[in-house]
Amino acid sequence: MQYKRLGDSDLVVSEICLGTMNYGQQNILEEAIAQLNYAVSEGINFIDTAEMYPAPTRAETQGKTEEYIGVWLRKQPRDKLVIATKVSGPSISRTLPLTWIREGKNRIDRKNIQEAIDGSLRRLQTDYIDLYQIHW
Repeated sequence: MQYKRLGDSDLVVSEICLGTMNYGQQNILEEAIAQLNYAVSEGINFIDTAEMYPAPTRAETQGKTEEYIGVWLRKQPRDKLVIATKVSGPSISRTLPLTWIREGKNRIDRKNIQEAIDGSLRRLQTDYIDLYQIHW
């Protein structure tokens, strides 16, 4: 596996990042854990998720992907992994308004970002997030 420094940060990430948006919808917990274990065994240290996953996004499954990763993550050497997650931005879609994420008040402001971070930290069962992004 090849690794690169992420921008100007001190983070060194595998050139392949494992996307997890199907965990909790198309993949059950055991499958997610098997995929995560396989990825790490192949040298992947960069894992991407989001507070709104799994996809397709639904109220009854929102956050499930981070929960699955959290079950796995608590048994891993945390300092060897780079976890990226995202805060959901406001939805302008009439068909997918995301009203269940922070009661539909998912603005990109200090209060909502802090609430989203707290939720992600709880679901991921960790005390820090390496890369935090806006999911628009």
